[in-house]
Amino acid sequence: MSEIKNRYDFMLVFDVKDGNPNGDPDAGNLPRVDAETGQGLVTDVCLKRKVRNYIQLTQGDRVGYDIYVKEKAILGLSHKEAFKNLGIAIGQEADKIMPPDIASEFEDIELCEGLSIREGDNDEKFLVVASDADKNIIKNWLKESQVSKSLKKFVDDLLKEAKPRKPTSAESEKGRAWMCEKFFDIRTFGAVMSIKSAPNCGQVRGPVQLTFARSVDPIVTLEHSITRMAVTKEDDVEKERTMGRKNTVPYGLYVAYGFVSPALAKQTGFSEEDLSLLWQAMRDMFEHDHSAARGLMATQRLIVFKHDSALGNASASSLFDLVKIAKKPDVSCPRSFGDYSVSIDESALPTGVSLM
Repeated sequence: MSEIKNRYDFMLVFDVKDGNPNGDPDAGNLPRVDAETGQGLVTDVCLKRKVRNYIQLTQGDRVGYDIYVKEKAILGLSHKEAFKNLGIAIGQEADKIMPPDIASEFEDIELCEGLSIREGDNDEKFLVVASDADKNIIKNWLKESQVSKSLKKFVDDLLKEAKPRKPTSAESEKGRAWMCEKFFDIRTFGAVMSIKSAPNCGQVRGPVQLTFARSVDPIVTLEHSITRMAVTKEDDVEKERTMGRKNTVPYGLYVAYGFVSPALAKQTGFSEEDLSLLWQAMRDMFEHDHSAARGLMATQRLIVFKHDSALGNASASSLFDLVKIAKKPDVSCPRSFGDYSVSIDESALPTGVSLM
């Protein structure tokens, strides 16, 4: 994969019609609004979620394009997988001589992953918890197996002795590199991978950064009453219908700003192929994210400024100022992208900067 050698600054222009682009859970899921200006807001996290969903949908099981932050993901399991694949033990092996009654009971039981039996010099039998054992697997095995209380207590006591080991800095760095190689969203947006419940894979500062999106003009939030003819419980069967509320924005045109750093891309392994896939995701991500709540959302323009150098040839703000987005003179209440004009002063582009 080819290394990124150019800096990029970009603008993502998208719109929503009769939908809620990003509800605020602290405000009854109302569309997010700047209280002072009335402009609508969409968080960077929301936009990254849509990129992740697009990559997960289009890339499937392709190696190197898994998603770290996805629905119902247990992040710590990925950390453990990293260390297991690297052959780095993340715990301390523990063993204990089994009393005769415990040893005889184990003769008729199929052991789970992470447990083994070892014979000592004097015919003693040791129960061994592996250094890389997943304690949750062992605890679930105990719950599901028909074993005595004394055996459960024996295994529980042994698990307390099998203490986790804190990885060294070098080991964490190897884990970090493995995670970047496996997960597209980590090498793109970065991640904090220092969590208590799993091996520390460090922190990654992603080469691609996004701002909140802000609407060009103030938005209006509408609240609609909706009804449902069915009921959820027998006590309400005599009711003719149940009521609900739905919040929408009639129309809003939003702009988010983004940046791609070659220096950080080199650290995470983010390549030109990854970048092309990111542009594709930003153009098409709303096409695969339709729902009644979001109304009609679409990417209208993706404006990318490419620098000839890694450090850049002009400030991002000066490039963004070359783009003018405004309502057309005869439009008072915009209700489509066609009600706006978008212009770029290409004659004022600094030397070493081009439009893609």
